[in-house]
Amino acid sequence: QVQLVESGGGLVQAGGSLRLSCAASGRTSTGFARAWFRQAPGKEREFVAATSWNGDGTVYGGSVKGRFAISRDNSRDSVYLQMNSLKPEDTAVYYCAGRYGVSSSREEQYQYWGQGTQVTVSS
Repeated sequence: QVQLVESGGGLVQAGGSLRLSCAASGRTSTGFARAWFRQAPGKEREFVAATSWNGDGTVYGGSVKGRFAISRDNSRDSVYLQMNSLKPEDTAVYYCAGRYGVSSSREEQYQYWGQGTQVTVSS
């Protein structure tokens, strides 16, 4: 059973940067796509970014395109989210997700989820 654990959240001023990490425990195998979603208070969960096992099929949500970058290190079973030019509207709980298959922006296609890490951007 794969478990995902996020880290790196915190409080940052608008315009600043944060890097989130998500480590998988329980060895993942080839074909394990990874993604980031986020959920702000009172809002539905929103797709942020996804990437497939080999880095192809990288996609971003419209609100973060050009500011966030997803990357992965398969040797560490980890995925990262570099967040730059942060805005107060980026404040949310960020969730790491995984699935066997191609990357997807649809949360219902992900079987594995982390517990989330809080990101707060102050104005």
